[in-house]
Amino acid sequence: MKIMLSAAGMLALPVVAQAQGFTPFPGVYIGAGGGLEWSLGSNPNASTSTGWAVGGKLGYDFVGPRVELEVGYGQIPTSANIPGTAINGKVGQLTAMANVLYDFMPASAFTPYIGAGAGVAFVDSNASLGSTQFAYQAMLGLAYNISESMRFQVEGRYLGTTNPSVNTPFGNVTFQNQNILALAGIQFKFGGPSAAPPPPPPAAVTPPSFMVFFDWDRSNLSQQALNTIKQASDAFKAKGNARITATGHTDTSGPEAYNMALSLRRANAVKDALVRNGVPAQAITVIGMGEKGLLVQTGDGVREPQNRRVEIVIQ
Repeated sequence: MKIMLSAAGMLALPVVAQAQGFTPFPGVYIGAGGGLEWSLGSNPNASTSTGWAVGGKLGYDFVGPRVELEVGYGQIPTSANIPGTAINGKVGQLTAMANVLYDFMPASAFTPYIGAGAGVAFVDSNASLGSTQFAYQAMLGLAYNISESMRFQVEGRYLGTTNPSVNTPFGNVTFQNQNILALAGIQFKFGGPSAAPPPPPPAAVTPPSFMVFFDWDRSNLSQQALNTIKQASDAFKAKGNARITATGHTDTSGPEAYNMALSLRRANAVKDALVRNGVPAQAITVIGMGEKGLLVQTGDGVREPQNRRVEIVIQ
């Protein structure tokens, strides 16, 4: 004949969300709930029926292990009706408990758990707060993880205390206080899992390129240049559907207009060699840059070998 509350979350609302494949994270949580309560105590002078219990909790989840503080209140109707006492058709009980729990499979949608707790209970008596008793409990439950932060749970619980007593006109009455509870509730965890860093940007793909060099004021191809053009042709064929840009350059010696024409002759000489190596002419674009885009920066009128070139780019 007594009542307890120990809470495990607020009476559940129907949930349609599906929790799968989430990442559990440690954090502070709160919960509220309630349910039904029955007395296991025996007293030949009274009988009990189904009562109720409600409560709330504050806890910390370590992902697996959990610790929490819980406060609850419950009442169990009783046939005892003793005027002048708190026991007048019911027995009420206020509890404050410290619990330790363990979640099995915390990352799954359904998480079974067990727990135990101890604390203090104030059971109806003549005192203003009731008869103060040592309280203990054991819990067995199943949680449905709606998300990383929210869960709905149902729980069976045993709650017992040392034997309270109450003074009546007929003398002091002591009774056993053992209870079974069926609870349902909701729980919310603050914070969230650390966001994964964004993936690094994809590495820039540099198109294959080749460099062909020329003698001063020349557009004819050396053997080394022909070998380089052969490599470019093979790279084009290996790439499949591609295009080639042949860009001609000169050094800064000579008139600017002459150098522009010379750069085009060099680019076209490379194009002709590419075609001879099997590259379709329509896949080749020829550009003349003259003195622009120097590979080695020089003053005007300088004969720089590295600036006398054609750049072959395959895209």
